Amino acid sequence: MASASQDLVIARPEGLYCPAGDFYIDPWRPVERAVITHAHSDHARTGHAHYLAHTDSAGTLRQRLGASIHLQTLAYGESIEHNGVRLSLHPAGHVLGSAQVRLEHGGRVWVASGDYKTEPDGTCPGFEPVRCDTFITESTFGLPIYRWPTQAVLFDEINAWWRSNADEGRASVLLCYAFGKAQRILHGVDPSIGPIVVHGAVEPLNAVYRAAGVDLPPTFRVTDAAMDKAALKRALVLAPPSAQGTPWMKRFGSDAVDAFASGWMQVRGTRRRRGVDRGFVMSDHADWPGLMAAIQGTGAEHIRVTHGSVPVLVRWLNENGLDAQAFDTEYGDDDVADQAVPETPEPKPEQPEGEAA
Repeated sequence: MASASQDLVIARPEGLYCPAGDFYIDPWRPVERAVITHAHSDHARTGHAHYLAHTDSAGTLRQRLGASIHLQTLAYGESIEHNGVRLSLHPAGHVLGSAQVRLEHGGRVWVASGDYKTEPDGTCPGFEPVRCDTFITESTFGLPIYRWPTQAVLFDEINAWWRSNADEGRASVLLCYAFGKAQRILHGVDPSIGPIVVHGAVEPLNAVYRAAGVDLPPTFRVTDAAMDKAALKRALVLAPPSAQGTPWMKRFGSDAVDAFASGWMQVRGTRRRRGVDRGFVMSDHADWPGLMAAIQGTGAEHIRVTHGSVPVLVRWLNENGLDAQAFDTEYGDDDVADQAVPETPEPKPEQPEGEAA
């Protein structure tokens, strides 16, 4: 078993800390130097003096944390040395710019994976196992019940649902996180079915993905002149979960059909608690087989488990011959930033002036 004196990464009140390099990985309190695995707001927070992230995270980080942040970027596989620690970033397959952080020092190699999924989705480079001695893994869906449908099956289901609603003249409202999920849905659906309307929290992130070369179909705002009543009746509407129940939703008619895209939809009763007509099992995190494949692919003998079903995964790994321990972290909801992005008010006197996203 690795001793604490050998650990390249330890847990501190500010976050995951590399003592040899004197920097943090996805810290949740302000620090001098922060390496950021991706731009979801539970991993990328304000207040750090220096940020290091993948090149494709620059757009989302600057949009969410401010254009003036002190940001250094690296391409995948490019390495730098800081205080004797060799650091490089490798694809995590989670969202645009998501990266695993490889650290090498004194003959030891650690990899902090951040959040990841193992099936490629076309909107970012797919997860690549990185050989290491110690692997820090998430466990958001770290239970054997979580097994995702393939991309092909998932989008066949979404397209069939949208097409059926459009044929009945009813808008299809799909609730999904603004960063990552929305762009993955846009990339995968069949845009010939009808127009695609996006909430104000989604469109700025679409622009970042398009600038990075990701192929997304045309999207509209509900206020666009082309979105008359006839168009809206055939539309697919992508909005963050926080838009549910707001006045903005009323624009699509009382007969609009709504759905929620989330890995939690695998659990019976979740759709009912969300109050939606339909649930699609879709996650940007690894399912149980994905977690197992990722851990095995690293060849690591030592596993550190963060946020999610930590006790279950730690116990399972220990029972299967690995040295597994828990890291206590403050990571949580992927996209809390959705709650803070207001939708642009409808420029008509009779419409509400301030609507939360």
